[in-house]
Amino acid sequence: MGANGVVTPAEVPRRALIILDGLGDRPHPETGGRSPVEAAHTPNLDRLCATGALGAVTVIAPGVAPESDAGVLALLGYDPIHDSPGRGVLEAMGVGIRLAPGDVAFRLNFATFDGEGKIADSRVGRSMGTSESKELARALTQSDLLGDLGILAEVRATVGHRGVLWLHPTSGGSLSPNVSNSDPFYEKIGGMGQAKHVTDPRSLTVLPLDRSTEAARTAAAANRFLETAAAILPGQLVNARRAISGRKLANGLLLRNAGSVPVEGQGPPSFESKYGFTGAAVTEMPVERGIARLVGLADRFVGPMGPDRDAALEERARVTLEALHDYPFVYVHLKGPDEPGHDGRAAAKMEIVEQLDRSFFGPFVRAADWGSVRMAVTADHATPCILKAHADDPVPLLVAGAGVAPPIGGAGTGPPVKFGELAAAAGRLGALRGSDVMPLLVRGVPPP
Repeated sequence: MGANGVVTPAEVPRRALIILDGLGDRPHPETGGRSPVEAAHTPNLDRLCATGALGAVTVIAPGVAPESDAGVLALLGYDPIHDSPGRGVLEAMGVGIRLAPGDVAFRLNFATFDGEGKIADSRVGRSMGTSESKELARALTQSDLLGDLGILAEVRATVGHRGVLWLHPTSGGSLSPNVSNSDPFYEKIGGMGQAKHVTDPRSLTVLPLDRSTEAARTAAAANRFLETAAAILPGQLVNARRAISGRKLANGLLLRNAGSVPVEGQGPPSFESKYGFTGAAVTEMPVERGIARLVGLADRFVGPMGPDRDAALEERARVTLEALHDYPFVYVHLKGPDEPGHDGRAAAKMEIVEQLDRSFFGPFVRAADWGSVRMAVTADHATPCILKAHADDPVPLLVAGAGVAPPIGGAGTGPPVKFGELAAAAGRLGALRGSDVMPLLVRGVPPP
């Protein structure tokens, strides 16, 4: 304790919130009737379980299968319905688009439609390179598809099949984000996106969600853009090359979660004002980078992983440790488990969990000063391989390190604990909500 009872920086535990995207899962035949997480060999996380505390987190609420941005905001202690400006805005912030008041941004997917208008693949088979999406984005932007409506429409490609549609009114007044999605797999609730189960996957008509002329104009513009883009995309050279190589065509678009920049003074509180200390964010994708920028976390963007996942995870461990040296809090987002969950590849998801344990948690656990570091490991949502979609399932939470009392009898006195859904459900932290995670990370875990 410093002079006058003030806590000095050296006495403040360093806190790390590590979010494993889409980690939560269910038993699957491909992994021996266990979940991919339960089946994975995770010695580093298991050792932390022996000294830490476990619980199961319903990230938003029962019945809500959140998108990643909603899950992250909830875990950071924010209300994703009221505090989020919308997925489109977060993606735009993540790639440096400076939206003006009256602009609207949508999250965009390049997608594959069949000859009957059904969505054959909402992600173009996950085979679309960023250079391809950038080429298509340029073609759509240069076509000035909404110029006669007094709206500048720019498509900004981000990573792979992902992008942003930025609508900027040049005449006729402001636009409104209060419109529905064309993407049938997600529902917009305030600023939050919620996954939906779809039996007949077809693009939806964008509708105004209020009676304002601004919302009606925005919905009409979005529908016009989708219709004209669908006429332009099939004839692009990118799709000719994809057809020759036998890959799925990017012949249509899906839009979701429109948003606008918050009015000055009406956005969410900064992370520092909310918690009383600063923080940094180690992120891979634009949306998580956008969240960090929204709440004022220092930027430690590392970008997508690339082909050598082990090397990339080791780099992320190093960057995280460096950030913890400079800041009392670090939020880390690791994307790996979500993709094989969507694709239904349980064995691949198990292997990615093992890579995370080996190449991120291994170096991190060995190098961290556990006398001053407190860590929470959890997920922004579950993506069960058996569903191939986000779910509202509780996800594991592990809290370990400084200020976390060991289990009754002391560390390592009970039977070995395997990190995963089963141990989390039986953990002493019990059933939690996403909003409970930061208080545990801030205050620590008292004795049982």
